[in-house]
Amino acid sequence: MSETPSSAAGAKADARRRQILEAARICVLQAGFHGSSMHQIAHAADLSVGQIYRYFDNKEAIIAALAAQDIADKRERFAALDASETPLIRSLLSQCAVAVERNTQADRASLFLEVVAEAARNPKVHAIVRAADADELALHRSMLRLVCPPGVSNAEIETRAEVLAALFDGLAMRAVIRPMDEPDRPDREALLQTLRPLVEGLLGGPSLITATC
Repeated sequence: MSETPSSAAGAKADARRRQILEAARICVLQAGFHGSSMHQIAHAADLSVGQIYRYFDNKEAIIAALAAQDIADKRERFAALDASETPLIRSLLSQCAVAVERNTQADRASLFLEVVAEAARNPKVHAIVRAADADELALHRSMLRLVCPPGVSNAEIETRAEVLAALFDGLAMRAVIRPMDEPDRPDREALLQTLRPLVEGLLGGPSLITATC
C-alpha cells in the first residue's frame, strides 16, 4: 500500500529534522554551543539556513528537540521492559549495561556537559534542561513505584529518583574528565559490577529511612 501525500510529507519532515539534529550534535561537539551558528549547522546538514528555520526557530529549539528525543527513547525502552514477562526489577537491572555504555560514550558525554554548561548561563537553555530533567525524574518515579516494596514513602521515592539521576549523570561527567581509554581507568565492566548492586538497592531495597533507624 502506497503512502498518502500527507504521510509522505510527514516522513520527509521527520527525516529532515533528524538530519538537522545530527548536524547540530556534530557542530556543538566541535565548537560548543556558542560557537555553533545556524549557518554552521546548516552547512553541516547540507541545507540552507532558510531550510533550517522551517523546522527550528533557533538553537534553543534544536537543543529542546535533542532533549526530547533522548527522553522519548528512554520512555520507549521502559515501556518495552514493562510489557515484558520478565520481572520488572530484573529487566531494569539488565539495562544497567546499556546505561553505562551510553553514558560513557565520549560524544554523548561531551554533548551532555556542553548543554549543562550552557544552561548555567542561558536561561532559555536552563528551562529546556530543567524540563527534560523533570521528565526523566518522572520516569524514574514511575519505575520506582512499580518495584519498591511497601513502606517506601513518596518522599523516599523522590530521593531515590534523584540519586539514580546523579549516578548516571555522574558517569557522563567522569567520562569527560577521565576518558574511558585512559590508562588504569576502570573499564565499563568494572563500573557495571559496582554500579548494579547500588541500583538494585535503590530500585528494590527496603526503606532506607527505616533501615538506618
